[in-house]
Amino acid sequence: MAEIWMPQAINMDLGDHAPYDPGFPPKAIAHITADTDKATPEHPLDLVPFTNLQSFFTHDGREKAPHILWDPFAGAFAQFFPATSRSKAVHDLAGGTRTDRAGKVVIQIEALFFPFCRVNGKVFRQLADTPCKGWPELNAWVRSWGVPDTWPMGHPVDFTPNRSETVWETKGGWYAHAQVPENIHVDPGSWPAFAEQPLTTTEPFPGASFFHTGQRSPVIAAMHDRLVAEGCDRYRPGDVTDLWETDDMDSYAAWQRKLGLSGPDADGIPGKSSWDRLRVPHLV
Repeated sequence: MAEIWMPQAINMDLGDHAPYDPGFPPKAIAHITADTDKATPEHPLDLVPFTNLQSFFTHDGREKAPHILWDPFAGAFAQFFPATSRSKAVHDLAGGTRTDRAGKVVIQIEALFFPFCRVNGKVFRQLADTPCKGWPELNAWVRSWGVPDTWPMGHPVDFTPNRSETVWETKGGWYAHAQVPENIHVDPGSWPAFAEQPLTTTEPFPGASFFHTGQRSPVIAAMHDRLVAEGCDRYRPGDVTDLWETDDMDSYAAWQRKLGLSGPDADGIPGKSSWDRLRVPHLV
């Protein structure tokens, strides 16, 4: 089942949720933050920090917030609305097509980028030139909501606008902000190619009783690796990776807190919901 909160994203729920119009096909909209238009090939500018945009979308920019803010250089994500609610990063004019709601989902992604931004001394002309870290995970999450890997109005390759309300209302898939009716923005200018479908499935939840002192299993080792990958490493040197120990509870509790859980819901014992969101690879 699709997760309403992207597992890899920091949950920064703004509230103010509102439903979609499910009579239209599922869509995703690609944006760039474009924090400045002053950068040029001769005078590039440093990229604005990810935390600055996080703060903007939770304060002065609340009425412009997307679902996901994505840092393609670090592979970091922040999420401001659940996938089941519209977000606010496109204009939605009264009396027209509901640009932010016209779909079973309309998931909006803001990539942290502007042309000729400078990161670690290197200048990037277009988004597709960046490392695009985290794109496979982001693409997979959007895909899990039924958004097909297609661009009904063409994969963006420049900042030329091209809009059709008929295509928008009848075709599911990915759209550039430059392709959304009622809008005047021309981003994102480029976007990475779709990621390959993952070939692996995830390990089924073995039940809370599986996790007890002395339990030894390759499933625990696989969980250990995923917790480390998610930045929830609370393991001490010398930890036995396939043996359930106190360090596993501490690390899993960190994962539960990352998901926004607290109190008895963040006690370090896996539950089905948090386990499914960890996406431990299935062991053949």
